[in-house]
Amino acid sequence: MHITLSKISRKYNYEWIFRDVDFEFEQGNAYAILGSNGSGKSTLLQIISGHLHPSGGTITYNHDNKDIPIDDFFQHVTFSGPYLELIEEFTLEEMLTFHSRFRTFRHHMDVDAVMEATGLKRNRNKPIKYFSSGMKQRVRLAIALLTESEVVLLDEPAANLDRKAIEWYRNLVATNKSDRIIIVCSNSQSDEHDFCTQSIVIDDYKRNGK
Repeated sequence: MHITLSKISRKYNYEWIFRDVDFEFEQGNAYAILGSNGSGKSTLLQIISGHLHPSGGTITYNHDNKDIPIDDFFQHVTFSGPYLELIEEFTLEEMLTFHSRFRTFRHHMDVDAVMEATGLKRNRNKPIKYFSSGMKQRVRLAIALLTESEVVLLDEPAANLDRKAIEWYRNLVATNKSDRIIIVCSNSQSDEHDFCTQSIVIDDYKRNGK
């Protein structure tokens, strides 16, 4: 997988959030998008995911030397963010079973194995609405990292995680990052992204002008 950003820009109303972002993402590497609150990190991540269109510039996806139409990119990407809703009426087991009907888990894992990997298996029959914010974040991260995909996008992955859970997250990344593109958005909390080899500092891109 290869993703190319060329002059990517985004504005809301008449204000440019960022302008002219040029970058290339290569399979087998991890990248960080860094910046202050409100700088546009999450916006750029959503543009990369295909959920938002840029106000200017182009983004191309190439897999096995074939260009992927943006409308088909969702089949190649997984996404996690603390703001993403889970189906809270489902139990943990029901949530993972539902997800497995649409996407395949990595390493031939079944639902039971994914529950084990979350560290929450003893809560398999508890409705997600009764999970703590940290438990919900574990579910989001496990789904993103353990689903078969070439690209993994993680927005503030350590949000709501205690120290033990952050170590769990880092171990999960370490065992699931080969042969993928991993992109992490962070407010510079180093334990979220210090395994990344390259970074974009979104504050460096011009935001003024109309």
